[in-house]
Amino acid sequence: MIVGLVEHDGGVVSEPSLQMLTLGRRLAERLGEPLAALVIGSEARPVVDGLAAYGVETVHHAVDDRLDRYAPDAWAACVVDLMGTAGPTAVLAAGTDRGNEVMAHVGARTGLPVGANCTEVQPGDPFLVTRLRWGGSLLEDARLHGEVKLLTVAPHSIQAEEGPAAGGWSVEEFSPALQDTDFRVQVARQEGRPAGKVSLPEARVVVGGGRGVGSPEGFGPLEELAELLGGVVGCSRVVTSLGWRPHTDQVGQTGVRIAPDIYIACGISGAIQHMVGAKGAKRILVINTDRQAPILTHADYAIIGDVQQVVPALVSAIREGKGL
Repeated sequence: MIVGLVEHDGGVVSEPSLQMLTLGRRLAERLGEPLAALVIGSEARPVVDGLAAYGVETVHHAVDDRLDRYAPDAWAACVVDLMGTAGPTAVLAAGTDRGNEVMAHVGARTGLPVGANCTEVQPGDPFLVTRLRWGGSLLEDARLHGEVKLLTVAPHSIQAEEGPAAGGWSVEEFSPALQDTDFRVQVARQEGRPAGKVSLPEARVVVGGGRGVGSPEGFGPLEELAELLGGVVGCSRVVTSLGWRPHTDQVGQTGVRIAPDIYIACGISGAIQHMVGAKGAKRILVINTDRQAPILTHADYAIIGDVQQVVPALVSAIREGKGL
C-alpha cells in the first residue's frame, strides 16, 4: 500500500497534495499496490469523496477533536499510528512547509530517513529518487532506504491528473493515540483573506515587485495592473526586508511558491532564492532596466525599461483595450 498524506484548507484539497497523489498513483501502479490517503481532522470530511478520482481506494480519516487545529507532532503521530496498523510500503506528502514538517517529525519518531522534495521515484529496494536541492538549482539522484519509504513531492514538479477511479473504495475512521505533549505546538489562529481576494499560490496572474519599484508607493501601479488582469501582487525578499510589503506577499524560498499562468516581474533582479518560488510559473515577463539581471535568463518575454514608466503604460493600454 502507498499512503498519501492529504492537506486541505476549509474542506478544499491543496493543489500540491493532488500532485503528490498523482505521483503516488503512478508508484502504486508500478508496484501493483493500492493507493490510500490519510486525511486529518473534522474539516477533512468534505474532501473525502473527491479523492477517488485520483485513484485512491481507501481514505483513512484520523478523528480527534483536538486535530481541528494543525499541530505537527499530532499529525506525525497520526501517520505513525497508521503505519503501524496498515503496514504501507511508502508514505508520501506534498513538499510544502507543512508536508515537509510533518514528515520530518515522522522520521524522527520512527528513525527512518526522509527523501524531501522528490520529483521522480523509481520503486525497488532501495527506492531511487530524484530530488531538488540547493533551492532548486540542483537535481540529486539518491537511494532511499528504510522499511517504510518516507518522502515528499516537490510542489509543481508534476501536473495533477485524475486517474481511473477505484472500483470499490472505502472510508475508514480511526482514533490515533495522541498525547497532550503532541499539541505543544499548534496553530492558534488563522487569518482569513478578504472575501473575493485570490491568494498568491492560487493566482493565475502574479505581478511581482522588487527594489526597482522604488518605494512602497511605487507598488500602486502594480496593484492597478494586477487588478485589471484579475491577479495579485507579490514581491521579493528585499522588499519585505525594507518594510515596503508584508512577508505574506514574498515570493521565494523563504516565502510563497507560486504557479501562475504568467508572472510579471517588475524591477526584480532574480536571485536564485526568489526564482525557487517562481519556478512554477508557466510564463515569465520581466520588466527591468538591467539587461544583465539574472532573472532575464528565466524570462519568456522581457521589456528593458523603467518600471515606473512601463507599468503605467501597460495599465493605460489595458484600460483602453477594455474600454475603461
